[in-house]
Amino acid sequence: MRVPVRSPRRRITAAALGAALAAALLGAPPAAQAAAASPAISVPAAGDHGFPFLAAAEDLGSFGFTESEYFIEGTATSYAKSGIWTSDGRWNVRAAGRAAYKTRLLVRRPADPARFNGTVVVEWLNVSGQIDLSPDYWFERDELLRKGYAWVGVSAQEVGVNGGLGEISGLKGWDPARYGSLVHPGDAYAYDIFSQAGQALRTPNGPDPLGGLHVTTLLADGESQSAGFMTTYVNAVQPVSKVYDGFMIHSNGAVGAPISGSLIDVLAMPNPSRIRTDLPVPTFVVLTETDVPTAFAARQPDTDRVVHWELAGTAHGDQWAYDLGDPTVQKSAGSAAPRADCAAGSAPFNDGPGHYSMNAALRHLAAWARGGPRPPSGALLHPELRDPATGLAAGGVRLPDVAVPTRTLTGERDTSGSGVFCGLYGARDPWNGDADPWDRHNLGDPSDPFLPRTAEPVLARLYPTHADYVSKVRAAAQASVSAGYLLPEDATTIVTAAENSGIGG
Repeated sequence: MRVPVRSPRRRITAAALGAALAAALLGAPPAAQAAAASPAISVPAAGDHGFPFLAAAEDLGSFGFTESEYFIEGTATSYAKSGIWTSDGRWNVRAAGRAAYKTRLLVRRPADPARFNGTVVVEWLNVSGQIDLSPDYWFERDELLRKGYAWVGVSAQEVGVNGGLGEISGLKGWDPARYGSLVHPGDAYAYDIFSQAGQALRTPNGPDPLGGLHVTTLLADGESQSAGFMTTYVNAVQPVSKVYDGFMIHSNGAVGAPISGSLIDVLAMPNPSRIRTDLPVPTFVVLTETDVPTAFAARQPDTDRVVHWELAGTAHGDQWAYDLGDPTVQKSAGSAAPRADCAAGSAPFNDGPGHYSMNAALRHLAAWARGGPRPPSGALLHPELRDPATGLAAGGVRLPDVAVPTRTLTGERDTSGSGVFCGLYGARDPWNGDADPWDRHNLGDPSDPFLPRTAEPVLARLYPTHADYVSKVRAAAQASVSAGYLLPEDATTIVTAAENSGIGG
């Protein structure tokens, strides 16, 4: 027999009333929005193409992975600033609006549950090219696949769903039979949509996108434009939603994305926008050489919850990401896929070690979010200071490609006559031992006083024998592993490539 229990009357004291009034005046976030909702999950129809947009071009089955797609839908909350926002990132928000939405999750996970390592990387898909792109999947692919992570791409922003300026009118235009039912109310709601995507993975309301895998760690990830949204998410939304266990912010600028979702409101954002240091979960910020000149104003000391790396000899987008991403995007977008649009005859893309650093950063973040040690800090990068002989920037995290160089790697390039995305791919200049200065016209502004004016190195003089070159690469790789900037598996790959090269003598 159930005995009714009378709830005690709650007594409102003067102190409690005063605290509530102060919270209202100072703009504390409303208690009603203390966690993300769990959206309804469904499985899309096959549609006209029979596969999801941005489906992997590679055979994931050969890695023991499977790919699937799910829809999530519900009601999302938009946010507005509450109180004064300053550069310390300790930003309060209030609920501003409610709207229905329906978007998609692209899921890649181990087919065998025994291979799952418990960590899910949730990437805020990038829409700078006016379509969904997954740059951090491409940068982190080796680590994701070999170590049994699950990866989930979220179509968080309106352009990816409804379309923008490109030839493809978003997901809905690309395959109306598959995506026609999607609804996106605008980027003001993107933050809560991203929260609800994470909640759907923790507590699925419908078909389980992870197929019953037991999640121990949920990491949020965003690169470039998505990293700007991730900065604001960490500072303003994570304290409200408390969905994610850690954050990867890759190639953000000095200013966070507007909480309103309207690009023009970036002018009202704190400049610089640093990462708040009072969260109980960690944030890892990784900048390439391309990013530092625009992001350096937001530099801040590392703490027990925020760590930064600045990567020498790397680019915002590079040959690695282009090679892996291009066939994936071509499979879906065809001729409408965004391109680097570099002028004919310009320098080849940077092919530096950015992906190796991202592999290491991801493994560090996953362990850190589970209560493991904080990753090592990285030295500050100085792109304005370049070695007169090699053209390489000073400082920063320096993996073997930079520590034992065979070519000039830079995050900059000459973009004369090129398209808007060309400058993001950096450049490389192989050393041919020319008596003339190295190809400044391909790598940056030839009038730049910081660019070197001396002849480029001669490889045979740098490395008198092949054994000498391999020995130097092996030592640099081991030093990077010991310092925590390179994974042992990638060190083996780097040393093997050196052994198989003809460099030296």
